[in-house]
Amino acid sequence: MKAGDNPVEGANAVRERDLTGRSLGPIVSSQHLAAGTSPGLSEMEYGVILISHAFSRWMVRCMTAAGQSSLSPIEILILHSIRHRSRPKTLADVCLALDIGDTHVANYAIRKLEKAGLIHTGRAGKEKTVRISDAGLELCDRYAEIRNELLLRGMSDAGPSQEELSRIASVLRFLSGSYDQASRAAATV
Repeated sequence: MKAGDNPVEGANAVRERDLTGRSLGPIVSSQHLAAGTSPGLSEMEYGVILISHAFSRWMVRCMTAAGQSSLSPIEILILHSIRHRSRPKTLADVCLALDIGDTHVANYAIRKLEKAGLIHTGRAGKEKTVRISDAGLELCDRYAEIRNELLLRGMSDAGPSQEELSRIASVLRFLSGSYDQASRAAATV
């Protein structure tokens, strides 16, 4: 991507002034939250809201195209997490990797994935383990093919570079920690 081609910089330029020259301010979902000392944070939060919903829609539609139309976004995330590195995982492993606080949600998803024949359950001592089944492996591979064809190919020419995506991911993980810390503090107020 050449200098001046950054779509984020372009969006900022458009955001600053409308056609009449009036300032538009940050693009946010809640102006009252942007009125404080960090309108950029409110703008980022709105972006996270939009990408979260778009990503959820994408996962469901990609999985449907791959041949499995009955899975929710959390079930798809859990299936891919179980597929990761092709080794058995415990419920705690899955919840930790995906930052799922409600183990009941993950347990329900695991039961549904097992019933669909996409994973197998087992035991390691007293702990229940899960691992990908052949059908689950094939489904995840088909999902990856469709993702490469429809999503990655469309992003390769106009989207951010792999280095930029890695940097964005790093910032998002940092922000996740900040929000987790703030939520713990809010729980004590």
